[in-house]
Amino acid sequence: MGLFSSFSFATNKHVGLSLLATACFTAAACSSAPEPSSSVAAKATVTEAAPFAIAIHGGAGTITRASMTPARERAYREKLAEAIAAGQQILAAGGTSMDAVIAAVQVLEDSPLFNAGRGAVYTWDEQHELDAAIMDGSNRAAGAVTGVTTIKSPIALARKVMEESVHVMLSGAGAEEFADLHQLERVDNSYFNTEARFDALQRMKQQLGSQDKTAWQQLDARFKYGTVGAVALDTHGNLAAATSTGGMTGKRYGRIGDSPVIGAGTWADNGSCAVSATGHGEYFIKYQVAADICARVTYQGKDIVSAGDTVIHEVLMPVGGTGGVIIVDGQGKVHMPFNTEGMYRASQQGDGPVHIAIYADEN
Repeated sequence: MGLFSSFSFATNKHVGLSLLATACFTAAACSSAPEPSSSVAAKATVTEAAPFAIAIHGGAGTITRASMTPARERAYREKLAEAIAAGQQILAAGGTSMDAVIAAVQVLEDSPLFNAGRGAVYTWDEQHELDAAIMDGSNRAAGAVTGVTTIKSPIALARKVMEESVHVMLSGAGAEEFADLHQLERVDNSYFNTEARFDALQRMKQQLGSQDKTAWQQLDARFKYGTVGAVALDTHGNLAAATSTGGMTGKRYGRIGDSPVIGAGTWADNGSCAVSATGHGEYFIKYQVAADICARVTYQGKDIVSAGDTVIHEVLMPVGGTGGVIIVDGQGKVHMPFNTEGMYRASQQGDGPVHIAIYADEN
């Protein structure tokens, strides 16, 4: 995913959040584990059962310490801390997993650091087309939106589709008409603009040159994907998953990735697990990654560690499918496997410590 060359972020964070982010940053900086060299098989696992749990991601890809300045890394870690705290507070108060994943994802949608909402990548025509999906593990209710251009919070609209319509997925102008019916906030498409994403589009166009504009195999991985998502288990025993994205840099023809496709990038079922994915969406669609992981839990009796690792490292990696997932099960166990050099991620189980990580050697 594209990275920012400079950031400005608010300094008036409340003290607790700042201390939390600083502690996480310091712990990561002190890690003595070696940087992965070539083949990456990264995973982050917390296997203890918990009464409630939440995990979030902000995209996977070529994310290395060499590409990060201390200020940039601190900005990412602080925003991940803010997002996990938003969901955790709801769960700790006895709220629903649905409310928790929405709250966490909206923090990331509102941040220009991530490819969702404000900060979404540009299409070939220098616009933004946003996708999102949500799923309720208690009854498999689901809602998704694709190709929306003026919805401030696509994940909020996905929830409305799930709860207020007879459909699962709405697209484009129709989805925005539905948003008006339910009085969701609309913004001009320029609201999602950021200089860094625009520069990334120009670099991509230069790299493609006069070749066919769908020659994606020649593009650097940072142009191909970037997503945010959250999964959670609440004290009532219900799972939920939510995913939101701006898609691929330079996408054309109304391209839709895996994020809004139920079973590919988003899945939740109380009988198995909840999953939100980030990666090269075409592969995640073809291999139905999110649903496949939970199906292995249901039908093969695997735990989420074994199921997640098998799909990410043994199914996807051999065919060129890069990316990762966050998973939580009905016991509050968390697993966050990925096969790239990094994935922005965070998790918390019950009232336990917050785990915030970026690189492959932070487990």
